[in-house]
Amino acid sequence: MTQLTEARPGAPAGPARARRGRGVPPAAVGLPVLGLVIAVAAWWLVTSVLHLVHPVALPPPQAVARSLAATTDVLLPALGITTWMTLSGFLLSSVVGVLIGMALAASRRVERMFAPLLVAVNAVPKIAFGPLLVVAVGFGQKPILTMVFLLCFFPIVLSTATGLTTTPADLAELGRSLNASWWQSFRKVRLPAALPQIFVGLKVAMPLAAIGAVIGEFYSDRPGLGYQILQYNGVGDTATAWAAIMLVALMSIVLYAALSAIERFALPWVRATTSAR
Repeated sequence: MTQLTEARPGAPAGPARARRGRGVPPAAVGLPVLGLVIAVAAWWLVTSVLHLVHPVALPPPQAVARSLAATTDVLLPALGITTWMTLSGFLLSSVVGVLIGMALAASRRVERMFAPLLVAVNAVPKIAFGPLLVVAVGFGQKPILTMVFLLCFFPIVLSTATGLTTTPADLAELGRSLNASWWQSFRKVRLPAALPQIFVGLKVAMPLAAIGAVIGEFYSDRPGLGYQILQYNGVGDTATAWAAIMLVALMSIVLYAALSAIERFALPWVRATTSAR
C-alpha cells in the first residue's frame, strides 16, 4: 500500500507560511524578561522595603545574588549533576511511559486491568516513597532516577494513550479504505496524529522531572542542587539555599524551552493547522 502517507497537512500557504518564516519575534524574548524583572522587583519590594517576610525565610534578591556569586564553585557542579539526573530520568520515563501508553491504547482489556493501578500509584504523594527508596535501592543515582520516573511517567502514559485512541475519524477511515495493515495504519496515521498529544504529556512531565530530581537528592549522597539545598538550609544559610532553588528554576525553564523547540521542529504542521491566540 503506497498511497497512504503520514497524517499531517501540507505546507501552510500565504500568511501562515510568512509567519513561520519570520523567526523568533522580539516579544518571545522581551516579555519573559519583563516578567522576570517584575517578579524580582516584587521580591525586592516585599523583603527589602515593606519587610513583610523575615529575611531568614526569604532573603532579599541582592543577598541571594551575593551568595550565588560566592558559591559558584559548589553550586555550578551541583547544577550539572541535577541536570544530568533530570534528563536521564526524563528520558527513561518517556520511553517507558510511551510504551505503556501504546499498550493501553492497543488493548481495551489491558487498559481496564492496569489503568486503576496506574491511577493509584500516581495518587500517592511521591515524597512518601523517599525514605523507602534508600532502603529499597540504596544511595547514589538509583533513588533519584526512581523518583523522577514516579513523577513523570503518568502524564506521559495518559497523553500517549489519549492521543492514540483519539485519531480523527476521517484519517482512520482513510487507512481502512486503502486496506492498510495494522502497522501501516499505526505508523502513518495513528502515531503522527497522536504526536501533538504526546508532546503535551512530555511538556507536563519535564518540570516534574526537575522536582523529582531535587526530591530524590534529598535522600541521596549525590551532591546535586537538592542535596545542597538541604545542607545549606540545615546550617541556616538560607540565602545560598535560595540561590540553589533559583538555579533549579532556571534549569527547568531552559529544559522546557528546549523541549518546546524540539516540538516545533518535529511537528511543523501543528502550528500551521491550529489557530493562534
